[in-house]
Amino acid sequence: MQETAERLLIVDDDEMFCHVLDRALTRRGFEVLVAHDAAQALSLARRHQPQLATLDLKLENESGLKLLPELLELVPSCRVVVLTGYSSIATAVEAIKLGAVNYLCKPADADEVLAALSREEGDPETEVAEHPPSINRVTWEHIQKVLQEHDGNISATARALGMHRRTLQRKLQKRPVRR
Repeated sequence: MQETAERLLIVDDDEMFCHVLDRALTRRGFEVLVAHDAAQALSLARRHQPQLATLDLKLENESGLKLLPELLELVPSCRVVVLTGYSSIATAVEAIKLGAVNYLCKPADADEVLAALSREEGDPETEVAEHPPSINRVTWEHIQKVLQEHDGNISATARALGMHRRTLQRKLQKRPVRR
């Protein structure tokens, strides 16, 4: 491996996704590091000082949003893209506020990840949806916003939403509605 290769840290609990992304980025000349949890990610970041990183929003028992500031504290110059299969406006806004350079919905391939990492500014040509989101999508977004406001605490979020904790847990286990 060349010494000039950019170091890229992948933080994701999905081992297959990590394997595929690792292979694709290694082929493109990156030195790839893989972490499956926050502790491992922070240890690798401290030791190897990656220039780039992808960070899963929802790790097994941890929030990528909580890890993001810690990662950037260790490596302030690191460009981080948050990846998620559970996208919402609230989490996208928070990720950017916390220092991510971009936010992508899974599935995302290596080319999309690299494009997101390299973008320096917004794209005014981005298309605006012609139809408003469905009530199910709006509900999902609202739950995510309230969950974020309560730092991921399920019980506090359920109380704030006026629903039973188990009902909220069932809703959170489902994949988000696209429209």
